[in-house]
Amino acid sequence: MTTLIIKDNTTHDQTDFNQLPLLTNKIVDKTLSQLEQAGVFVLPETLGSSDDLEADQMVLQSNKQTYRSSNVMGFLGINDEQLTIQSRFATAKQDYFFQYLLEKTLDMPNITNFNTRLNPAERIFDLYTFLFPRYLKNAMRKGLFKTYVWRHYNNQNVKGIIDIKRHILLNTPFAGNVAFKQREFSFDNDMTQLIRHTIEFIKVKSFGKSVLQQVQDEISQIIAITSSYQYFDRQKVIANNQQNPIQHAYYQEYRDLQRLCLRILQHDKHNIGTGANQINGILFDGAWLWETYIAQLIDDEFYHSKNKAGMGTQHLFSMENGNGIGHVYPDFISKNIENRIIADTKYKPMSNIGNKDYLQVLAYMFRFNAQAGYYIYPEQDHMAKLARKMFLNEGTTFDKNVMPRQDISVTKLGFQIPEIQAISYSDFADRMRMSEVNLIKSLVKQPV
Repeated sequence: MTTLIIKDNTTHDQTDFNQLPLLTNKIVDKTLSQLEQAGVFVLPETLGSSDDLEADQMVLQSNKQTYRSSNVMGFLGINDEQLTIQSRFATAKQDYFFQYLLEKTLDMPNITNFNTRLNPAERIFDLYTFLFPRYLKNAMRKGLFKTYVWRHYNNQNVKGIIDIKRHILLNTPFAGNVAFKQREFSFDNDMTQLIRHTIEFIKVKSFGKSVLQQVQDEISQIIAITSSYQYFDRQKVIANNQQNPIQHAYYQEYRDLQRLCLRILQHDKHNIGTGANQINGILFDGAWLWETYIAQLIDDEFYHSKNKAGMGTQHLFSMENGNGIGHVYPDFISKNIENRIIADTKYKPMSNIGNKDYLQVLAYMFRFNAQAGYYIYPEQDHMAKLARKMFLNEGTTFDKNVMPRQDISVTKLGFQIPEIQAISYSDFADRMRMSEVNLIKSLVKQPV
């Protein structure tokens, strides 16, 4: 197996990818939407739910003799070719930062022990398994999946279509019963059976109990409605779901869960996937992971708006009739009305936070009467002291009276990522907790 490891937001010579000709051809200049259609899992599940991740964003974009990676991290594979996209904070041996974000934002068990001993193909499979509870929850928010199924009967109360072949087989000589089949609306169907088989498959894994612990209620519901479950029906259930993918837009979450279950149940350690030349893998939006992680840290002190999901919508203006106009979605608005703070997460280096970012935060600050604004971005531990506070100017160069206002400021607040200094994952986690405490202290203090 050939494996190439790169980092997000970096430029690479095209010759570096000569060892992965098939995979490179499949992903270069392909949008995330195209890769998702080809079978790759992209989180967040709906591309439109991320403010920073767009469907037309590319994992690798060509430019002359180079390829440029984006905010996306994760694992891709096809046949014996594997590509790992780490965070830019990864060391030569480990990517503790990426692992930490996954553990904190997706309620995954600590996957470090698995990652240190697994090759990329096996790591993809474990991530499929760890994502199962999330996909199951998302799907079952729509309610239990119910659809029409054919039920076979052999009795005297004929209500459906007579099955001549089965009737002759079962009722010769004739004793009064008739074999027939009837189409019924049922919770016990191929989709719920597929979920049940996946649950039973995960249960026997060494980490199965911890993975399924967070969806005990959902599992109980699935078990209750799949009374016809038989272990030896697994291959038939898999085949039926392959042949009948869920198409209805309302059940998109079940369609995603169906794809995931099939990947888990069809796992082959030597070749992820169900056929030759099929691309597989999981990609995560780094900006989405970062914002979700920060939201968990400061949830007690800040409101969290979600642009693409339409949650926490604010308006710049009001019309004469009272209707709001000009939707805005600051990442975070402090709950302290007296000393309002606006915070914006950026998954990029401090030097890349520029004019458009400034204008956006200043507009939010003006709208919500905030005197302090913050950009929260990840920074390597040895660079974190470069974080700086900027004061809003007043006056004009025409009048030669430009001077900083001491009452309004915007701060680029670097969150220290201790990847280089950490000697183990537990050491890294301890250092991250210290950075978390420092971040909260910086945000909740009174603005100057």
